Amino acid sequence: MDFDLNEEQQAICDTFARFCDARIAPQAAALDEARTYPLALVRELGALGFFGMRYPEEVGGSGLGLTEYCLALTEIARGSMSLAGAAAMQSLMGTKFLHMLGSPDIIERLFKPALAGDKIGAICMTEPGAGSDLAGIATQARKVDGGYVLNGRKTWITAAPVADFFTVFARAGEEKKLTIFLVEKDFPGLAIGRAIHKMGVWALPTSELAFDDCFVPDSHRLSKEEGDGEGHLRKTLAEIRILTGAMALGCARAALAEAVRYAGERIQFGKPIDRFQAIQLKLADMATGLEAATHLVHYAAWLHGAGRPHHKEAAMAKLFATETAATVCDQAARVFASYGYAMEYPVQRYLRDIRFTLIGGGTSEILKLIIAKEVSA
Repeated sequence: MDFDLNEEQQAICDTFARFCDARIAPQAAALDEARTYPLALVRELGALGFFGMRYPEEVGGSGLGLTEYCLALTEIARGSMSLAGAAAMQSLMGTKFLHMLGSPDIIERLFKPALAGDKIGAICMTEPGAGSDLAGIATQARKVDGGYVLNGRKTWITAAPVADFFTVFARAGEEKKLTIFLVEKDFPGLAIGRAIHKMGVWALPTSELAFDDCFVPDSHRLSKEEGDGEGHLRKTLAEIRILTGAMALGCARAALAEAVRYAGERIQFGKPIDRFQAIQLKLADMATGLEAATHLVHYAAWLHGAGRPHHKEAAMAKLFATETAATVCDQAARVFASYGYAMEYPVQRYLRDIRFTLIGGGTSEILKLIIAKEVSA
């Protein structure tokens, strides 16, 4: 077993660590307060090649694997979870189905500009009555001459107000099975609904979406056949879970670093509080949990890259990394005591933002059911 990063992987870590320290972290608080999509930084990530890391060179990517991608994403999340969420959406959920299923026109006109950050993509799955329950998706796509007419409601749509195109899951055909459509922002019948005000990731706008007799041409049915959407989606869920774990690692790393720094500076009873065992035990638990979570995420990403079964490991990685990161962020705030409740320190942002990772890609309860099923099979 070799746990060392190779030269390319280390170079990726170094590049995105420098970008985090120089460009993301210094303005993370301001981005949060502005509560607007971080378009300028998204375009800088595009220029760095982040969005194309996992796509082949012939379409403008660099053909790297999920491990390299996760290393970069962790560094982005260390600086800002809002930016990491935007980056993850743009580089996977918002663009993958275009690459997999899109026509040459879609690839040239939407997908390639998205890799540069010049077009913004979003995905529409969640509905008011359907979250973890895919069978509850009710948006309908009715076949008409030249295309389909979509009707339904979506919610918790990341980057909806700024998106140029949406990958939409709707029910089509006689059997009403999930089918994938591409809806561009100027299609009549598409409406951006109310904004959802969240406790964290303030710079990543989230909204409701409505389709009222929204016409989608046949060229924009991404599914090769009506009803193949669920199969494509399930193949992607493991990747979503692994990358969500990677984002959690970045936030937890930032929280631990802040706790260590503060504990070395804060004087109580005549000495720094990191001299007291109560604080030392917290730091030790935080560091150990984070190290274990890192190995789980990297192992799941490695299995994916090796083409080996990894759905159970992806669920385990996401479950353990996000729950551990939530604990690390909570303990970091406790090290700060009353100042952990003050907006002037970033630890409060980590504590708010980390909950974002507990939801996306499946709740912890759903993941436990998946793991139990795999173990019992």
